[in-house]
Amino acid sequence: MRLKDLIWVLAIILIAFLVFDKIQEKKEIEQVQEQLTFQKASPEIPETQKKEADLSKQKNTETLFSRRNAITNAVEKVEPSVVSINVIKTKIVRRRLSLFFNFYDEIPYNVKGIGSGVIFNENGYIITNAHVVEGATEIKIILTDNRQFDGEIIGLDEVHDIAILKIEGENIPHARLGTSDDLIIGEWSIALGNPYAFLIKDSKPSVSVGVISAVNRDFAENQDGKIYRRMIQTDAAINQGNSGGPLVNINGEVIGINSFIFSESGGNIGIGFAIPINRVKEVAQELIEYGKIREIWFGFKVQDLNPMLASYLGLKDLDGVLVNKVQENGPAAKAGLKKLDIITKINGLRIKDTADAELAVSDISVGDHLLIEVLRENKKIQIEILAKEYK
Repeated sequence: MRLKDLIWVLAIILIAFLVFDKIQEKKEIEQVQEQLTFQKASPEIPETQKKEADLSKQKNTETLFSRRNAITNAVEKVEPSVVSINVIKTKIVRRRLSLFFNFYDEIPYNVKGIGSGVIFNENGYIITNAHVVEGATEIKIILTDNRQFDGEIIGLDEVHDIAILKIEGENIPHARLGTSDDLIIGEWSIALGNPYAFLIKDSKPSVSVGVISAVNRDFAENQDGKIYRRMIQTDAAINQGNSGGPLVNINGEVIGINSFIFSESGGNIGIGFAIPINRVKEVAQELIEYGKIREIWFGFKVQDLNPMLASYLGLKDLDGVLVNKVQENGPAAKAGLKKLDIITKINGLRIKDTADAELAVSDISVGDHLLIEVLRENKKIQIEILAKEYK
């Protein structure tokens, strides 16, 4: 091949290579442009993701609202007013000094206790159980917003196990007191307590939910001299330290003050009892106004019947109590009660013995009326006695 022909061949190959390279470069540019154009002209993916995110947010909001109900609303209403009560009590221990001689001394020591309470008005008055603060030398009150106050005992009713405390401060939250006269068996009940705010650095109360299991549960006087009458029974858990806390209805109103449970093991088995709030209101008013429960004067005394007395009086059974003393010019004498009358009912409650009689008058306050049904010479007589203050 001549040199001239070889040069032409090489030139053609070079031109072909350059043309092919240009074509490939053009194709790559067009592909990039197509990708950019596709990305700009196709917003469906991010828009879909946005719609999905909005839908998810809407579902979460709907779920949140569906979790809110009458119970959560009731808790929100009363929760700020539930307080933790931390007390220090001084106890005296008697110590024997000798093994051979009866020499003793007494040593005081401090005991810490905890309980719960509920603020019931804007002036800082607090309801709790008397057994929570009896004998306390120091009382610390902790609110749900972590504020701490020194608590002052306004008054104690040891018999009914009710105490009124007071704190001084601004913007004090308080609960609304309802009524315990129209409770319905089976309606929701919510027990709140706040005993551990100081111990675990958590000022929020604990909550348990149940129903009103029974009402008007009466208990005889216990070994501490306390009388629990017409108690509210609930299966809402009332645990240790929740004594003095509120029992609340579905409207967020306080209907009782948690007091004690029935349990062989010490744990909750669904049998708890609360003091009806209507009784607490009367006691609170008495304690705030007078600093104590004024002693009532009826002006008569009673005793149990026995077979000999029943036979002498011509009675068919031993039900009722015998009036064995009526004070001259006393409320009972002025109302017409007489010695040897047999009291069979007090304020509608059937009386079988003196324990029933004591229980029947345990809720009576100064100024109340006592409606008594007596048996006199085999005739039933109604007598109304005005309870006066003993002086």
